[in-house]
Amino acid sequence: MSVKKYTFSDLVRIEQLRKIESIKGEEISYASIKNMPDSTGSDFSYPEFIHRLKIRANHLIYENALGDKLRQPNQQFIRTRRIGLIIAMILGGLAASQAVSESSTLNIYWLLAVLLGFNLISLLLWVSGITLNLQSLSGGIIAHLTRWLPYRHKHDPTITSSASHAWCESCLTGNVGKWRISVLTHQLWLSYLTAGLVLLILLMLAKQYNFIWGTTLLPDGTLPKLTQILGSPLEAVGLKIPDDPQTVASRIGTSKQDAETRMAWATFLIGSLIVYGIFPRLLLLGISWIMQKWSEYRFKLDLYLPYYIELRQHLMGRNVKAEIIDADPQADVKPVDIARPPEHVSIPANAQAFGIELDTATSWPERVVCRLNIIDQESHDAAIALINNMKTPVLLGVAAHRLPDRGIQRMIKELVDSSNTKPWLILLSKPSTPVTSAREFAWFRLAEACGIPAEHVITR
Repeated sequence: MSVKKYTFSDLVRIEQLRKIESIKGEEISYASIKNMPDSTGSDFSYPEFIHRLKIRANHLIYENALGDKLRQPNQQFIRTRRIGLIIAMILGGLAASQAVSESSTLNIYWLLAVLLGFNLISLLLWVSGITLNLQSLSGGIIAHLTRWLPYRHKHDPTITSSASHAWCESCLTGNVGKWRISVLTHQLWLSYLTAGLVLLILLMLAKQYNFIWGTTLLPDGTLPKLTQILGSPLEAVGLKIPDDPQTVASRIGTSKQDAETRMAWATFLIGSLIVYGIFPRLLLLGISWIMQKWSEYRFKLDLYLPYYIELRQHLMGRNVKAEIIDADPQADVKPVDIARPPEHVSIPANAQAFGIELDTATSWPERVVCRLNIIDQESHDAAIALINNMKTPVLLGVAAHRLPDRGIQRMIKELVDSSNTKPWLILLSKPSTPVTSAREFAWFRLAEACGIPAEHVITR
């Protein structure tokens, strides 16, 4: 079967459905997926499994009319982003307007500090957050407010709030969330800087301003020197900036400026906002957007969650049919009727069973004979020697009611490494000791760590 390509949005929808089924599963109708065909492949395939999950999710979403509820968190994020961009534009315009005095003078360095100073602080925090992998620094305050929306119904979860939780966990956390919040942060600052720049250009087009600067604590030559340092990249691209005489003549208290000086300062101001504010944000916005798409492309579901373990065995379960592989030595004799085993068998044929520290109360399934119970170093060495020479499947039995510790994990890992085939793990239980889902989940985690896939773990 050809597997259709899935997208990050498909994975998010599957996660949203998982959350809904985990909390509000009794309110969901499953009539449309009762007759889903079984998997035709013998080996597990992640793309095929996701494809089958996608088909299952589409059926359930359509049957239960969940489409609007699943799309709602993304729509809320888009609305929150638009509100944030509008607020950022208003703040940028206010910052620029407050730096322009009523006396037709414009304090050049105060304006640069207001527009670029906070932007620089935010940029340093973002770089630190990305470098140290701290989302609290790499995202802004407005960006983090978007995570609060789905938690309004925390104590009384609904289908809508459950879908919002799953969307936020998939889209606003981890690598995907880090870069998605980064994209939003850069968009907010671009709106802030662009609005301030546009307002300044409009003001300078409609009115004549004199550019001034002044300082009380700094030496007299500090700001003129800073002007030359900031203006070097602007001169490199052919823009004219104020020279030393023009800079000195623009200090507060001097005479009015001529048109050439005003034009030089206006060019310096606009160029500084573009080169040191807007251009770096555009560059980082592009990088963050690319990294977000790359993180979404690499995003994978945690298939060892109990929900996916159950669906993995149900949708991708391997069908094994017991059959006779040896030729009948008495071909002319009518064979005795033999009762056939069940049609679908979880335990592979001809499997050689080995127990891992089992007690006498733990029973194996019918027709399975434990060849050796590993209880000490001697029996462990003997089991490894036997497994090394086997070409048939190896079935390792463990007591499911026990807590899997590092000693058992190390023992199973050595047996798996010694096997010539992919081993199987069967979770055996005692009637007097029921196995909780958390304990069963711990055994699946151990199997994953030892290299045993989930479809090779047999539960009873």
